[in-house]
Amino acid sequence: MQLPPILRGDSLTRLLQGAAAGAAATMLIGFNWGGWTLHSNVVKQVRDAEQASIVRVLAPICADKFQRSADVGTNMQALKKADSWKRDEIIEKAGWTTFPGSEPDRKVAEACGNLLSQVK
Repeated sequence: MQLPPILRGDSLTRLLQGAAAGAAATMLIGFNWGGWTLHSNVVKQVRDAEQASIVRVLAPICADKFQRSADVGTNMQALKKADSWKRDEIIEKAGWTTFPGSEPDRKVAEACGNLLSQVK
């Protein structure tokens, strides 16, 4: 049994080249414009979304704990006097970002500081 003409000689080379070019073009289009993503990118996006939702929920609670503290006036003055990059450290050390079952979170402290800076 003989191979069909498309699978012989130069035609086979052209067929394989076309298949390779088609596969490469499909991957290029799929990953750049088709919305395809790698598993590692999806995992990172999910982790970032989880962190953002945690910060969105806990930052207002932190600001409320700060405002309900016994020495809120002194704390607010210290916070306003501190450099912007040190505010989250002050909030963390005071314990307003520590919630049951968790460690202090710098991103929550940063968001809490931003909320407190908006308070007049």
